[in-house]
Amino acid sequence: MTRRIEILTYDAVQVLDITGPMQVFASANEQLIAAGKTAAYEIETVSALSPVKSSSGLALLAGPLPNDDSVIDTLLVPGGYGIDRLCEDAEILGWLTARATNARRIASVCSGAFLLATAGFLDGKQAATHWQRCAEFKRRFPEVRLKADPIYVQDGSLWTSAGVTAGIDLALALVQEDLGRELALQVARQLVVFLKRPGGQSQFSAALTLQNDSGRFDQLHAWMIENLQNPITLNDMAEQAVMSPRTLSRHYKKETGRSPMRTLEELRLDQARQLLEQDRPVAQAASRSGFGTEETLRQAFQRRFGVSPQAYRERFSG
Repeated sequence: MTRRIEILTYDAVQVLDITGPMQVFASANEQLIAAGKTAAYEIETVSALSPVKSSSGLALLAGPLPNDDSVIDTLLVPGGYGIDRLCEDAEILGWLTARATNARRIASVCSGAFLLATAGFLDGKQAATHWQRCAEFKRRFPEVRLKADPIYVQDGSLWTSAGVTAGIDLALALVQEDLGRELALQVARQLVVFLKRPGGQSQFSAALTLQNDSGRFDQLHAWMIENLQNPITLNDMAEQAVMSPRTLSRHYKKETGRSPMRTLEELRLDQARQLLEQDRPVAQAASRSGFGTEETLRQAFQRRFGVSPQAYRERFSG
């Protein structure tokens, strides 16, 4: 059976959100044909207009939006700078809602999840999107159970992924679901990527974005960053903020959604991560980031990033 995959295309789309998954499906076809079997996927980009200009400037040709009742296997929405404009397009939202009724599964890459959420597909569902837009996504779609760290998330027939290259991870997972692990592994090897990438997307982003609209705790954050190597207690932070520890905890939680001590750990993890990327020994990363011992760093690092400090250093240093 040939599975039809339609990829929605639009102006200012992120080109790798399209071409990454497309190549995975195309490579799966190539592997099957080489083994004397029939191609599994028919892949087409569709759009309300053609050509479209991607955010990188590359022009893309696409077929028209299908308006018939033909059954499709997968409807995929890529992300990109143009997704916000698309979320306000009643014609696209109407087409997406209608077309989805004929799809076995629906998927998004990166900020493409914003369109699925706007159309109501993700209400009450688990989902993922690019780490840089997680806070915005949570504000706009509180009814969606957003997962900030996973590379991709499956909730029934709905699949969503993190940023950009995570679309490749998602497509490999779809191929594995359709055609088995062995074929998916062959495709991953051909593309020189992990079949299942270790860790989550947080290991590829800054550990914490501290800035917010009020800037209320900017001075406290600056002091924390300058003193990460030293022991820091909640009382120390409260003294810097000219508040009692209890008042600081209450106001900080309201402003940032987390405790001051959680922010301190995130800052230390970010410092340790940067040191490991510079090929510094784990012991030195632990000391200079304020964790003190390798074991303390290992536990926090594993909990936050899903990999050990040593494994991270080997993968990303130098």
